[in-house]
Amino acid sequence: MESGETNLSAAQPQPHARPLRLGVMGGTFDPIHHGHLVAASEVASVFDLDEVVFVPTGEPWHKSAREVSPPEHRYLMTVIATASNPRFTVSRVDIDRPGPTYTIDTLRDLRAARPEAELFFITGADAMAQILSWKDIQELWSLAHFVGVTRPGHVLENMGRDDVSLLEVPAMAISSTDCRERVADGEPVWYLVPDGVVQYIAKHGLYEAELRHAQQSPAPTQEPVA
Repeated sequence: MESGETNLSAAQPQPHARPLRLGVMGGTFDPIHHGHLVAASEVASVFDLDEVVFVPTGEPWHKSAREVSPPEHRYLMTVIATASNPRFTVSRVDIDRPGPTYTIDTLRDLRAARPEAELFFITGADAMAQILSWKDIQELWSLAHFVGVTRPGHVLENMGRDDVSLLEVPAMAISSTDCRERVADGEPVWYLVPDGVVQYIAKHGLYEAELRHAQQSPAPTQEPVA
């Protein structure tokens, strides 16, 4: 460039980069399975997410419903399952926080840690159906856009909100409950959960003592309001 010339390209205002779009997939992950991974991948594609952070529950508020595997086992299985996808990460935020885990606390902590990010909370159809009774619901709406993943044929309304989206994911027919029961019955879970997780379950003897009888009282189906 000769002296006195103006670099017009440098002088032009540069467009602002869009906010980081962060998916948040919370769950007990006991164990994590391909349904979780396919759902996260589909939502990431449809909503152009930069990252999906998996957040294993620390102490489930509904823990009395059944025996839950120790948090470290569930955390490590999630790390193993997500390791091959550079867009997936795992957070210990719920595991390291004392007391029962509530979605509002998860989102508050992630918002504080990633204030620049636009949050997309990914949850299953059954949870989405109960969301209006969750703790601190109005604040939940303000913290994230909610994406409900449903299995094909499952009818679910978006509650008339623009900040709630629904997405069909065929792999959501897989469930952690079925995986645990298969292990307890000595049946294979290959191709239902990632290979590394199958090996982890066998190595640590997880789910071999899964209770086979129903609880006397029904398990809670939603987060308590208070």
